Amino acid sequence: MATLFNFEVHTPYRPFYSGKVEAITLTLIDGEIGVYANHSPFTAPAVTCILRIKDAQGWRPAFITDGILEVKDRKTVLIVDTAEWPEEIDYDRALAAQEQAKEALGTGMLKFEIDNAMAKLRRADYRLKVWDLRGKI
Repeated sequence: MATLFNFEVHTPYRPFYSGKVEAITLTLIDGEIGVYANHSPFTAPAVTCILRIKDAQGWRPAFITDGILEVKDRKTVLIVDTAEWPEEIDYDRALAAQEQAKEALGTGMLKFEIDNAMAKLRRADYRLKVWDLRGKI
């Protein structure tokens, strides 16, 4: 039997997940990481990505935006701006956001406008990827 650890995901609007897990994977600012029980403690910024949670039901994907991951001896906590399960994602809205961001990037813009459009595109792309993963992991 695998060793489990406590994992929580919080957003400003709701506690998104809380339970015992075998592993999680997500992307930090310097690359992807997998966290298992007895991982060395650390705190690091997380970026918009697919969060994968391995719990009693198996691997489950979720969409998350930027936040902070804190790994401690007995509990790992992820605090993010947004977290959504695949069934919570509005596919049509994400597709429209993706198209709007692509159109915005095709016009002459200031640096901060390009950064905003790139962030919007990244969020839309990951939402669509998570939506596509529903029931597949």
